[in-house]
Amino acid sequence: MKKILRPAGTLLEQLIKQAEKLPPAHTGIVHPCDLPSLTGALAARDRGLITPTLIGPSNKILSTARSADLSLSDIEIIDAPHSHAAADKAVELVRQGKLQTLMKGALHTDELMSAILQKESGLQTERRMSHVFVIDAPSYHKLLLVTDAAININPNLDVKRDIVRNVIDLAHAIGIDCPKIALLSAIETIEEKIPSTIQAAALCKMAERNQITGAILDGPLAFDNAISLDAATTKNIHSIVAGEADVLVAPDLEAGNILAKELVFLSGANTAGLLLGARAPIILTSRSDDCVSRVASSALAQLFIHRNQH
Repeated sequence: MKKILRPAGTLLEQLIKQAEKLPPAHTGIVHPCDLPSLTGALAARDRGLITPTLIGPSNKILSTARSADLSLSDIEIIDAPHSHAAADKAVELVRQGKLQTLMKGALHTDELMSAILQKESGLQTERRMSHVFVIDAPSYHKLLLVTDAAININPNLDVKRDIVRNVIDLAHAIGIDCPKIALLSAIETIEEKIPSTIQAAALCKMAERNQITGAILDGPLAFDNAISLDAATTKNIHSIVAGEADVLVAPDLEAGNILAKELVFLSGANTAGLLLGARAPIILTSRSDDCVSRVASSALAQLFIHRNQH
């Protein structure tokens, strides 16, 4: 059956409009020394999603703004000599309660994560951190949350439990009251030689025993069964998640990363994303992210903060 395509980005735009009704989040933009990170932050500010604080070398930030004729007259700039210092300062301000979220600017992810992961001065909690992509794919009838495609390379069962809990929290924040979660693998049956199938089965049992709550889990499921009821029916798989998945939990980082980027570059999907499990949500942008993605990610952070406050 031929799928009906809708314009890309329409569902993310609905989230942005939902977030516009809330107070802007106090957001630290870490080392915004290039135009994509600076214009993305200003665009989110203009939509009423964030109140930005720019943290980094003030001369570079101002020079970047002048190169595009951008005004920073009404924005707080906190000077830091280099990217490492900017990351450390941003994390400190979150710990002090002066910032509610951080947005990655023109620095490497490792630099920001190094500051976040410091044992005494970082933003770690008892829960493992993980990243969630929120994907608006024109060929799918609703938003898809894909995790983890950025942080945990080869997660064990305990880490996957936290990955699932993190994505449930975000799903609730964006209005999915009981997300249907597909635990992906290469096959739909339990196979000792494929660890992700065993992990999927264990996670489903955890949900049955209320170790994981707030969602419906099923797995292992192959990708086609998760998003296509026809594919699941053909394979005689009876699942309320099949064809209706809100969340795709990847078996490992490589699979998740490939899946998310495939949806973007081959399916024309728009994306947003957050790092969760820390003391504050982190807008972990990529250098290839456009302004729309940065704005939508800011909306996700704002909705997540609002949920935690209420």
